[in-house]
Amino acid sequence: MTTWRKSSYSDETGGQCVELARLSHGIGIRDSKNPEAGHLRLPRSAFAALLTDLKRDQPSN
Repeated sequence: MTTWRKSSYSDETGGQCVELARLSHGIGIRDSKNPEAGHLRLPRSAFAALLTDLKRDQPSN
């Protein structure tokens, strides 16, 4: 069974909800509001690169 975890950046009002799961061949990403729509599977290296890009693009506080 796949365990999905909601992002800590997702808000509690139902907007911007992203869930992640460890899959046998990568990382799964899905919209928690519509899980039956399927998920995007990325190899672990591509997911790590995505996180690096997202962190680099965040505005400074």
